[in-house]
Amino acid sequence: MATKPSPSTADIHLRSYREEPLAHSHDFPQLVLPLSGRLELDIAGRQGLADAATGAFVEPGATHATSAAGANRSLILDLAPAMVGAQLMEQLVLRPFMPLPQAAGKLVEFMGLMLQQQQKIAAAQLQHWVPLLLDTLAMTAPRAHSRLHVLMAKIEAEPGLPWSVAEMAAAAAISPSRLHEWFRQETGDTPRAWLAETRMKRACELLRTSPLPLSEVALRCGYADQSALSNAMRKLRHTTPAAYRRAQQTPLPLE
Repeated sequence: MATKPSPSTADIHLRSYREEPLAHSHDFPQLVLPLSGRLELDIAGRQGLADAATGAFVEPGATHATSAAGANRSLILDLAPAMVGAQLMEQLVLRPFMPLPQAAGKLVEFMGLMLQQQQKIAAAQLQHWVPLLLDTLAMTAPRAHSRLHVLMAKIEAEPGLPWSVAEMAAAAAISPSRLHEWFRQETGDTPRAWLAETRMKRACELLRTSPLPLSEVALRCGYADQSALSNAMRKLRHTTPAAYRRAQQTPLPLE
């Protein structure tokens, strides 16, 4: 019986299961959320089925085995123990095979599609959706923590939109002053500083991985023009876009 280490945040990935079950355990809570097919699970001696309408929860330390007779694909969330509150943990331990509320089902479907389309980028972005998913499973109103992370996910997905503090507050349905409070508590930064760093990270990613003109990189990341991108990069990265791109290029091997 193998034991996996506990993740520091949420490890989100897709998995398909074979017909032969393999018993194992780990020290962190896990959500098994089928996107297609049907799974048979044994969780600490409790047998049940999971499908697109029914998820499964594996509590920390529980020996479990999963099998499937046909084609299947599941969204797996290996969670840091601190991410699951005591009340939800108790609720899920008592009912490890849980019917998914409609909102949770839609969110699981969305997260699965994101991973299938752009796995490396989506896995990082989907971290922000995990608190909301946990809230929907608990069937409670989204907490401030969840609402903030949904907002952050929206901005990371579309940094080129004209986000202002007022726009960000409106998207989260709160006042600008409350938005500042939430960001300070969660990130240690102001909304404006977090937005600037988020746009810069996306610009750096595009400079590393795409041949887009600098003017197009600027527009896609929310800068008014190439000059605005250059000024921001000098301030935050102490270089220019062109110099950054050259430094990131892999030199060709000598023949």
